[in-house]
Amino acid sequence: MSAPITKLAEQLLACFQADEQGRGAVRALESYARAHEDWRTFARFDPALYTRNLVARNEHFEMLVLCWSAGQESPIHDHAGQHCFMAVLEGRIEELQYEVPAGSDGGALRCTGARVYERGQVAYIHDRIALHRVRPHGGHPAVSLHLYARPIDVCRVFDEASGAVLSRQLIYHSATG
Repeated sequence: MSAPITKLAEQLLACFQADEQGRGAVRALESYARAHEDWRTFARFDPALYTRNLVARNEHFEMLVLCWSAGQESPIHDHAGQHCFMAVLEGRIEELQYEVPAGSDGGALRCTGARVYERGQVAYIHDRIALHRVRPHGGHPAVSLHLYARPIDVCRVFDEASGAVLSRQLIYHSATG
């Protein structure tokens, strides 16, 4: 019998094969995040940095368990033009959105909104919407399940004060549990 997270990956694959936009992905992620705990097999915390732990990867998507210790946060970043879904598995996750800088002259980024997500809730972002920063909320660790439709190997990170942009090669801290 397949583990629920394996069934989720199979369900998402069928979803993206039928529709590149992944309509149906949000419902599948919400349902999984509210009811299952087998993601713990993929959870790896590091006191120095948040970790990206690979669950599944194919030509349509990659799915990762991200583990956040209190005080850790992602840089402000884009998603290389891909769809990004984030389901909260444990704790609370705060997402801060930033206006995409206009032109190439840089300048300070402007935060346009913040939202806190609870277990079972799913956030969605695309570069057309905003850049974002993600972090655990309330001084406690958290775990989130990220789905990128298509896989992302390199993204851009932005300095909040100057708007300076760097390319960042993305890595996994563990693969398949």
